[in-house]
Amino acid sequence: MDQHLLVFVTVVEKGNFSRAAEELHMTQPAVSQYIQGLERSYGSKLLDRSNKYVRLNKAGEIVYYHAKEILGLYSKMQNLLDDLTNRASGPLSIGSSYTFGEYVLPHVIAQLHEQFPLIKPKITIGNTKEIAELVKGHQLDVGIIEGDYNDSQLSVDPFTEDMMYVIASSKHHLAKQNREANIAELEEETWIVRELGSGTREATDKIFQYMSIAPKDIMEFGSTQLIKETVESGLGVSLLSGLAIRKEISMDLLKIIPVKGTPFKRNFSMVLRTSFKTKALEVFIDLLKNGNDLKDILFRL
Repeated sequence: MDQHLLVFVTVVEKGNFSRAAEELHMTQPAVSQYIQGLERSYGSKLLDRSNKYVRLNKAGEIVYYHAKEILGLYSKMQNLLDDLTNRASGPLSIGSSYTFGEYVLPHVIAQLHEQFPLIKPKITIGNTKEIAELVKGHQLDVGIIEGDYNDSQLSVDPFTEDMMYVIASSKHHLAKQNREANIAELEEETWIVRELGSGTREATDKIFQYMSIAPKDIMEFGSTQLIKETVESGLGVSLLSGLAIRKEISMDLLKIIPVKGTPFKRNFSMVLRTSFKTKALEVFIDLLKNGNDLKDILFRL
């Protein structure tokens, strides 16, 4: 592995030389020498630094972006070589969009640990676009995303379905009706939606388009939990995965509102950048695609 790039990335992510030195078990002067050597080799300063901070300049941003990719490829190469021992072991970087990552992935990881304790997963949660970009940049071994996503550099493989529902507080007037909510009623509501780039937002926009709904008010939040709390308070309605609302439905805090075109079906998909898979990645994919274990998890939820 390129030690100069590793030191550089660590300095950037830790924010100063002393914390980077502690992380790398090096002295601070040694860290400084590595950075100076890297800057000499590229013929450009990469960091703006003072006694209080270290910041990337324009050249540094370019080197940092590509250094992350290069270090990711080094790690993947080493893991593939380690797999010649034929053991499912070592690090596994998994990224997931919020719904799957917060409500299903913890159960999958528990099963993975039980069956393959030598695998050390590292989990990153983000929206669909963020996770796909991290996979493309070799910073994740595999991503799990929601909805439709197309990128010529990525392999996108649907592996299970998700059901989504319009929800409101159990005290909301739409929850007390014994019929489907109509378009006029839905347009009068404040819709609490996820941010652009989220698979849940993509599904919401498709429902709006399918039903020709133009809500009078939309509030955009970056957290499913925050959306649930806001809807529960009675502020508005939302479209969320059944996985995310199961507990609140069972406690009668939220109600599913009957709406034409729902439940809305979407896919959970795996995204990969390369066809080369470590043993750890192979067994994780197998755990997701086998069906029985995952179906049990989804059923329990």
